[in-house]
Amino acid sequence: MPKLIRDNGLTITLLLLFVVSFVGQSLTGHARYNEDQKDHGKALITYVDYIRSAAFVESVFENWESEFLQMAVYVWLTSFLYQRGSAESKNPDEREGVDEEPENHRSDSKAPYPVRVGGLLLKLYENSLALALFLLFVVSFVLHWLGSYGETCHEQSMHGETCSTIFRHLGSSTFWFESFQNWQSEFLSIAVLIVLSVFLRQKGSPESKPVHAAHCETGK
Repeated sequence: MPKLIRDNGLTITLLLLFVVSFVGQSLTGHARYNEDQKDHGKALITYVDYIRSAAFVESVFENWESEFLQMAVYVWLTSFLYQRGSAESKNPDEREGVDEEPENHRSDSKAPYPVRVGGLLLKLYENSLALALFLLFVVSFVLHWLGSYGETCHEQSMHGETCSTIFRHLGSSTFWFESFQNWQSEFLSIAVLIVLSVFLRQKGSPESKPVHAAHCETGK
């Protein structure tokens, strides 16, 4: 196997699965959108027009928003909360490598630049993973809001109703229903993974404890 693929196989595979799913969503979404247009006696739109539409933007970022929120909250909470026996938790009885003070490695030539520099840059770098995920959540949230507003206006116009303002839509039950229906499933899936990893195993996966590990053993 080529070294590039071996060293990056997980990312490559997941990105390929993403592309296939993304294209599948866009094609089926376009078909469903035109079915709805036809049912209301409206003109059909092209695939290109659909992927530029508020309906497609809303459907994409409604899901991305919940995924990035899930990952951001998970990364942040696992830095100070525990679940004894879970492969997804630190051991509450032991200090682990991720808790070591980075200042002790400022002289390490292989350490990332912010570690070697220290100061404010290091403080930001210490939390950069969670901050980046929260930023992606905020961006996705805003794009979901804009897409949801545009799609709601489109539906209102088809029924001869007046479009509300964008800020009024932010406080609408429609927008928050779209968000909460995804958020609740993401938080549940994390909780299920954390609890199941206490008792169940997957040989060879870094998300699992060794198959022979005791249920009370915490971490990987």
